[in-house]
Amino acid sequence: MSETQMPVTEASMDLLENEKSAYELAFHVLPTVAEGEVSSVFDAIKSLITKDGGEIFDEEAPERFELAYEIVKHLEGKNRKFTSAYFGWVRFKAEASIIESLLEEVDGRAGILRHILIKLSKVEEENPFRFHPSLASFKKVTNIDEADLVAEAAAEGISEEVVAEEIVEGDEEVASTPKNEA
Repeated sequence: MSETQMPVTEASMDLLENEKSAYELAFHVLPTVAEGEVSSVFDAIKSLITKDGGEIFDEEAPERFELAYEIVKHLEGKNRKFTSAYFGWVRFKAEASIIESLLEEVDGRAGILRHILIKLSKVEEENPFRFHPSLASFKKVTNIDEADLVAEAAAEGISEEVVAEEIVEGDEEVASTPKNEA
């Protein structure tokens, strides 16, 4: 092979090194940040991305919501517990070389409770999940009291005995269902 020709695999590796990949940075802003200041924290994160050549192509501004579980963060010499936060995300394209420094800078931000950065596949890049609209349409599970069931059935002309039998049968079905199917 002559010195002027480059094997195909080496040529493609050179192209990949300079190619920008798509990423998503999702984050929680501390609930102690004033509601009016959350947008400035969001803007600061976006400016961290763009200052090193990242190109933002999608975003969802942080909105407050209740966390699924309590998060503990060490702040000002104390472990503080948080049950709510502002959640948002930014999707951007950037070279892999800037990712490590970006994460270090996000780690150093005082208003950030937690964050995660993922590299997006082509499918994920084309189909973003909108968290806040999904959360708003989410129907919470409610427990129905047996007395409410009996009253509702009576209004429909169903006897208490029939309702009681259905409740017992339902409990038996749940108890006999294997755990991996429940």
